[in-house]
Amino acid sequence: MAYKERIESDELKLLRSLNNRTVLPSKEKIIYLNLEKGYKGELMFDHLSERLDPKKFLVLNDLRLETNSTNFQIDTFIISQVTQFPCEVKNFEGDYYYESDQFFAMNENEIQNPLDQIKRSDTLLRQVFQKKKYSISLKSNVFFVNPSFTLYQAPLNKPIIYPTQLDKFIDDLNRRPSILNDYHYKIADYLVKEHKTVSPYTRLPPYDYEKLNKGLTCFSCLSFSVKAGETKILCNVCGCMENVENGILRSVRELKLLFPSIKITTNLVYEWCKVIESRKQIRRILKKNYTIIGTRHSTYYI
Repeated sequence: MAYKERIESDELKLLRSLNNRTVLPSKEKIIYLNLEKGYKGELMFDHLSERLDPKKFLVLNDLRLETNSTNFQIDTFIISQVTQFPCEVKNFEGDYYYESDQFFAMNENEIQNPLDQIKRSDTLLRQVFQKKKYSISLKSNVFFVNPSFTLYQAPLNKPIIYPTQLDKFIDDLNRRPSILNDYHYKIADYLVKEHKTVSPYTRLPPYDYEKLNKGLTCFSCLSFSVKAGETKILCNVCGCMENVENGILRSVRELKLLFPSIKITTNLVYEWCKVIESRKQIRRILKKNYTIIGTRHSTYYI
């Protein structure tokens, strides 16, 4: 288990919800698809890093840090006895080529150079550690995790790990001698403490409650084609089944994410879920899991 687990960003969850409940403008649609693809790639890398010996390594996933009013992100940070490994994970798919220190897609569109990203992150990360006078040795790499990725004219002397090299990288790390002590845990705790839970770069289109599609969705495939019984919710598309209480609470969390200041009432949740026929059932579940504020017609839940 990682010392710091990876969780979906609020930006990804918001855009996923909006993509499902309205038509995203083309710009935000591209941002959303890139976030989904990036997150999927990070999970692929997490699956690999789980093979690291926890007695030798501490793995911190998804660090968002700030130094001198500059924000930056480390996809995965691996702590070992001597060397610390910041990891930039890329889920690029298809054919690319490298030329004049730049990356290009085969349509000749230049893309952001991930090698420049790790140079920037290294500089900022050293500043973070310098504030606490931590002495560290960094070795950053860019990890391409998609098996269909190909880089033509690939440089030989760059810190790049290709899909066919991922297993070997993990195995080589595990063979290294590494003894963790309190100092390493102190570094890990400091980074976790410094992690910023809210991104300053969240990019969302304008939206309002009335224009969003209502309905309880499948927790797996996000389909609105679900049927609710007394205790279970069944998806007619993928066949996934969920406890009614879990489904209602999940819908409430989505509502609060989309509209942080909205008052959660029985009627609001009834309207939002649509397929739950009993207001009484919704009221009972809200009462069980939230605190009641107000009385009778002015009741809401926090």
